[in-house]
Amino acid sequence: MRRFTTTNNRTSPDRRRGAAVVEFAIMAPVFLTLTLGSVEVGYALNASNTLYGVLREGGRLASQDWSTMLGPGETANAKVTQDLKNMLTAGRIPGNQVTIEIVHADGANAGDPFDLEDENNYLEMFTITASVPFDQISLLPGDYLGGQDLRASISFRMGRSNLD
Repeated sequence: MRRFTTTNNRTSPDRRRGAAVVEFAIMAPVFLTLTLGSVEVGYALNASNTLYGVLREGGRLASQDWSTMLGPGETANAKVTQDLKNMLTAGRIPGNQVTIEIVHADGANAGDPFDLEDENNYLEMFTITASVPFDQISLLPGDYLGGQDLRASISFRMGRSNLD
C-alpha cells in the first residue's frame, strides 16, 4: 500500500514577512528620493515662474516715464533694482540674495550697463537679468545643485510712456 503524503509548497507567512521587509528596505529610499526630487523640481519651477513674472513687471516699470517717480538723489536703475528685489521677497525668493543686471540687449553696446534715465537710450532694447543661488531657494537641505544659479532674463524696448 502506497502512502501519499502532502507537502505544503507554500512558504510560511513568517518567511514571506521577512521578504516584504527586505523589499521595503530596498524600495523606500528610492521612492523617497523620487518623491522629494519631484517636490524640489516643482519648487524650482515655481521660483522660475516667479522670477519671470517679477522681471516682466520690472521691465514694464523700467520703460515708464521717471520724472515723477524718483525721490531726491535716486536713480531709475536703483529704483527698478530695489523694486524688483522687494517684489521677489514678497514672492518668497530672498531679494537680498538676488543679483539684478540691466544691460543693453543688442547693438554695439550689447552687455554694457543700460542707463534708464539717459535720453539717448530712447527706443533702445535693454535686458533685465536676475539670478539667485539655488541653495537660497531650495526647500530641502543638502547640496543637490550646489553652485547652480536660477536665472531669468527678459528684454524690453525703452518706451518712456507717460501714464497720466
